[in-house]
Amino acid sequence: MKIIFQVVFCLCVIALWLQGCSSGSPTVVTLSPQTSTVFSTQSVSLTATDTRGSADLTWSVLTPTGAPPANMDSSGNFVAPTVTQNTSYMVTVTSMKDPKATATATVTVMPSGQVATTAHPQVAIYSLTPPAGTTAYVQFGTDASYALKTWSQPAPTTGGALSLFVAGMRANTLYHMRAVVVNSDGSTANDVDHTFTTGTIPAVNIPRLTATTTPGATPQPGVEMLDLLNIYGLPPVDLAVVDLAGNLVWSYPAQGTTSDLLQGVHLLPNGHFLVDISPTSNAGIGAPAPVPGTIDVIREIDLAGTTIQEVTMDQINAALPAAGFHFTIFTTHHDVIALPNGHWIVLGSILQPCVGLATCSTNPNLLGDVIIDLAPQSGGGFLPVWAWNTFDHLDTSRAPMGYPDWTHCNALVYSPDDGNLLLSSRAQSWIIKIDYANGQGAGDILWKLGNQGDFALANGTDPTDWFSAQHGPAFATTNTTGQFQLSVMDNGNERAFPGGGNCASSGLSPCPYSTGMLLQIDETAKTASIVDKYAPGEYSVWGGNAELLTNGNLESDFNAGSPLTYSDIFETTPGASPQVIWHLQTLNINAYRGFRMGSLYPGVQW
Repeated sequence: MKIIFQVVFCLCVIALWLQGCSSGSPTVVTLSPQTSTVFSTQSVSLTATDTRGSADLTWSVLTPTGAPPANMDSSGNFVAPTVTQNTSYMVTVTSMKDPKATATATVTVMPSGQVATTAHPQVAIYSLTPPAGTTAYVQFGTDASYALKTWSQPAPTTGGALSLFVAGMRANTLYHMRAVVVNSDGSTANDVDHTFTTGTIPAVNIPRLTATTTPGATPQPGVEMLDLLNIYGLPPVDLAVVDLAGNLVWSYPAQGTTSDLLQGVHLLPNGHFLVDISPTSNAGIGAPAPVPGTIDVIREIDLAGTTIQEVTMDQINAALPAAGFHFTIFTTHHDVIALPNGHWIVLGSILQPCVGLATCSTNPNLLGDVIIDLAPQSGGGFLPVWAWNTFDHLDTSRAPMGYPDWTHCNALVYSPDDGNLLLSSRAQSWIIKIDYANGQGAGDILWKLGNQGDFALANGTDPTDWFSAQHGPAFATTNTTGQFQLSVMDNGNERAFPGGGNCASSGLSPCPYSTGMLLQIDETAKTASIVDKYAPGEYSVWGGNAELLTNGNLESDFNAGSPLTYSDIFETTPGASPQVIWHLQTLNINAYRGFRMGSLYPGVQW
């Protein structure tokens, strides 16, 4: 009996060991992550578990036919070989005591990325092949700490190369860069370090400027975009982006002739820039006619300066009659904005005979403005689908800044909350809200903001503290209807005083003067309150803009005037006693608009 018991006991132990006994627990093996990516010669660590303990595991790698073998150690470290195309390896862990207990994972090995030059001496292009379902970006900097990065882009869903522009580098400088691939679980794979030396920018195309930060102060991080107007016959620059130390990190060269101005630059959600290149809005009437070869075009460009798509003034005019619009523009000008639906909203200048005004004897034609909504077409190009004309909605007898240029509109702003448009009319000293309703509106004027408009100035002196001959309005709050904030450059050309008279004839010093201004607007109560302003005692005769920065500071671009010939841009703290945090001053060219950008990439903060 004792012998029988011992035999049964031994058989049960053996059965348990073989997982054949119904009361035993099966061997469980796991391996994570299930999928991972790694660049050639890089490594990734996999983690395996075994209910019998890690000593029970063996590791193996299945190498695809024709692919180089990978190295795998007993600790789960996978070392990738050098590959020329994406190659997937299957890693397997197996229980030695229970060979049926296994787990697998896939490691995709990518070839190292390639860095090449572009047509732009300060822009590189980094190409890599991340697997579908991943995203990638590039880190770069003057050393391997990689202080900057590009935006992140998804891998092509059908496979193939992803190419990323690397921009924001100083000229004649060696940079380090590497791609980072992000998997769906958040894990990352870093490419090996690459170096790239930027090219040379001709000295005449580098704007002369100084940029200083007040000791102990911290400006809003990012870069400064300068929309430069060369009106002094100097070598052209057009667009320039500088870091906060004043170093040029990106630029777009001049186009057309010396009559062409580049205005209305906006960073698009796709990482391109939208610009208007055209003569001045009063070219040929109150200003010299454009010289031969001048272009008039709305253009989308990428970071390498390549034209992606464009529409010319002639193309717009040719399409207007068929769309039912019976006017002709003689130039686009000042601004163009892109809407979320891909439409471009363009400003244009038109002439109309002067009727019933005393000025008609000396000004037989009046210069006005139109807004044209250009819709993208499936086969390429744009067609007009909506238009708004100052002659149809404003009184020609009201001309605070005289004739024939009685409206001189200079900026467009889209209101996402209600789909309407704001139009800045410098010559009317008004910001006008127009019923656009995403292309379905009747074009009625919903309100006029400014002296003699529809709003009461709730604080300050009316009319002296209203903006005058303004430029560059912008929403300063995420909401754009009801109660919201607007920033604006108050140039002050026609600054008025209670009871009559204006700043220009007052004899006060400083007078005239300009201010960067932040307003609180209440559309229902029709009130406007001055939240913040900065007045350094300068007079910006034309141009400029103001914006509320993310850190709460106000940036103001005093573009042209006295006592400076060129431009003065200040970042200042809010409050009754604003302090200058950062100051940029151009030395030989006007910054028609200067504004802070987080970086050269949408959604990326440097």
